Amino acid sequence: MADEEIRPAGAADVPVVEGVIDAAFRPYGERIGRVPQPMEEDHAANVAAGKVFVTGEPVTGLVVVEAFEDHLFLDIIAVHPTAHGRGVGRRLLRFVEARARALGLSEIRLYTNAMMWENQKIYPRYGYELVERRVDGPYDRVHYRKRLL
Repeated sequence: MADEEIRPAGAADVPVVEGVIDAAFRPYGERIGRVPQPMEEDHAANVAAGKVFVTGEPVTGLVVVEAFEDHLFLDIIAVHPTAHGRGVGRRLLRFVEARARALGLSEIRLYTNAMMWENQKIYPRYGYELVERRVDGPYDRVHYRKRLL
């Protein structure tokens, strides 16, 4: 598992990207009182734009990232529940850091729904610092950043 490739997603991966995101985020719907935003994104467009990277055969995890002038935005990280505890998320976070560095960016930003409290324990363990909690439309979000040295 530790040496599984992380590769750009292709058009043929769109259904599995949707499936992994659905499996990873559907359990939060009841808790947050609405469909989690990652489940509503246009995954085919994200794949076509080169924003999606997947790992596993079959795919067990993925990230959706977008480069901005001063940071890399980690839009989605999703691990299929059947792969929890296998280090997939950790490898994906390391990949995001390497991607930011390769693009010459010194910061990663992300947010998570305030009701997804598990994430609020995970991100600080990987060096992400809390920036703010803010309501964005119907979503109560906790924003994080990680400065890369």
